[in-house]
Amino acid sequence: MRKWVLPDYVEDVLPPEAARMEQTRRALLDAFAAAGYALVNPPLIEHLEALLTGTGQDLEHNTFKLIDPLSGMLLGVRPDITPQVARIDATYHAASEGDFERRYCYAGEVLRTHASIGSSRALTQVGAELFGSATVAGDVEIVNLMISSARAAGAAPLLLDCGHVAVFKALAQHFELSPKATQEADAALAAKSTSALAEIKSLPIEARSSLEALTTLFGPAKMVLQRARAALPRNATITAALDQLEAVAVAINEAGAQCSLDLADLPGLDYHTGLVFVAYLQGTTHIVARGGRYDGVGEAFTQGNARARPATGFSFVDLRALTEVTQTT
Repeated sequence: MRKWVLPDYVEDVLPPEAARMEQTRRALLDAFAAAGYALVNPPLIEHLEALLTGTGQDLEHNTFKLIDPLSGMLLGVRPDITPQVARIDATYHAASEGDFERRYCYAGEVLRTHASIGSSRALTQVGAELFGSATVAGDVEIVNLMISSARAAGAAPLLLDCGHVAVFKALAQHFELSPKATQEADAALAAKSTSALAEIKSLPIEARSSLEALTTLFGPAKMVLQRARAALPRNATITAALDQLEAVAVAINEAGAQCSLDLADLPGLDYHTGLVFVAYLQGTTHIVARGGRYDGVGEAFTQGNARARPATGFSFVDLRALTEVTQTT
């Protein structure tokens, strides 16, 4: 008899682990519901264009693609659910309804063409998104929800490592960096490499000095903010971003978690527009959740009736890994 073998980095979840995962999923969704977040369940496949529109552009290399035998159109298997929730918010509520805040949550399977180290390509993602809130209060709400729901699922205490992409974007605009120089600087900052910054010949001296400062601006929130205000140019956007980080750091501490900052950490620079964060279980390297602000979503979905909605949210990126962490701590 033929022995069936699963594709690389794809696994079954068997008893009793499947039951433990379901308990974790239920705890998270119950916490979201208690906070007023409505459950949505987008389909596993969509037209590829929709999956890669707006917030989804950074996901193209991770998307499985197939042809729909009914329409002949190119479809994609979702590698992330957030772009689908953005489509739902943009297309199911007319602009005439106004920019009311809307809260959504979700739990579902995602499939990726590549696996992260120690991870699977088939994951269960659980998350929450807040649309219509353009203020730091929205970011604080999302951070608090992530901390409280993780605690409800047994993942505590947490360390949140936060950044703000507007700081780098403001520096690029302030020093009038070209798109090529901006891209090269982004790569250098990701590696925290001052030597790579030095190799960007088009960088003005003042720009290089500010960008080099970013590579050193990481650590406890209070210390980083104090040093950033002294080292970076006086710029309204930068000042606002640092003020927002300070408010978020205070909220994190008040919620019983720890906060560190890293101003050179710029994940999804074309996707995120403000706060970005990664949550770890304290004392470990286990990533519990990722999140951040991605304003402007919705416009690409509503041709002629566009709404560039502010949005912020997070996801527990791997329910199985989260469940394993809660069982071993």
